[in-house]
Amino acid sequence: MTGTSQSQNQSHRPFGARVMAFVALTKPRIIELLLITTVPVMFLAEQGVPDLGLVLLTCLGGYISAGGANALNMYIDRDIDALMDRTSQRPLVTGMVSPRECLAFGITLAVASTLLFGLTVNWLSAWLSLGALLFYVVVYTMILKRRTSQNIVWGGIAGCMPVLIGWSSVTNSLSWAPVILFLVMFFWTPPHYWPLSMKVRDDYARVGVPMLPVVASNKTVARQIVAYSWAMVAVSLMLTVLGYTGWFYTTVALVAGGWWLWEAHALQGRARAEVAGGKLKEMRLFHWSITYVSLLFVAVAVDPFLR
Repeated sequence: MTGTSQSQNQSHRPFGARVMAFVALTKPRIIELLLITTVPVMFLAEQGVPDLGLVLLTCLGGYISAGGANALNMYIDRDIDALMDRTSQRPLVTGMVSPRECLAFGITLAVASTLLFGLTVNWLSAWLSLGALLFYVVVYTMILKRRTSQNIVWGGIAGCMPVLIGWSSVTNSLSWAPVILFLVMFFWTPPHYWPLSMKVRDDYARVGVPMLPVVASNKTVARQIVAYSWAMVAVSLMLTVLGYTGWFYTTVALVAGGWWLWEAHALQGRARAEVAGGKLKEMRLFHWSITYVSLLFVAVAVDPFLR
């Protein structure tokens, strides 16, 4: 479709549909997860209820920043998005939003979020937010994604930054507590995303993106999932070891982490038995991973009130 025909097509789209297309560029469902890891850390940093206005500004700034990063990601990946089943309905692929509009939208959100953080929260949070955006767009999307099977391992660093931003927004500083939670999210990301990649392996293979499940056997992927899972659970308990959390968080971390390890080892067992197709049940761990991180960070927020 040419640029002219795209413009003509867009001019006949309802205004509401165009608005929703721009919202879709921000990937709101992914951002929900980022906010889940931001707000509880603010409670931990405050050791109680943080200023609600600050919470609102931090969440708004985080949404705008992550939304800008996601829009720029779609701009860069529009060629492969058109070829993958799971991304075939994204706004740039359907022509609802033009590449130029998407690029301008992403850059505008990046600038707006940085200024919002700097002028209303603090400049440490602003630079952390901008750093996360640039890491996701440049390091992950432009450099790593199409070149290495470890793309999601290092690219996931951008998704770990909200815990640092949540802490810095309250304290205007950093400490070991947010660093530990940063590492929890770092080790969480690969075993969270690789099961989904196993499910849509053919999509990634079709466009030449070397996600680990594309270039390695299920046995190898499952073995790495188990290794990262053990590291994640071990690191999560360091909050208690260093005295930042008490019995409630520890209990949730042990129970939820134990269940995660059960699911990870079960997936490895099925992979070793060379189970394929729907019987591999790789999405069980993917869905549990979202529940796990939600439970863990709710415990982070609740624990200060029970000590």
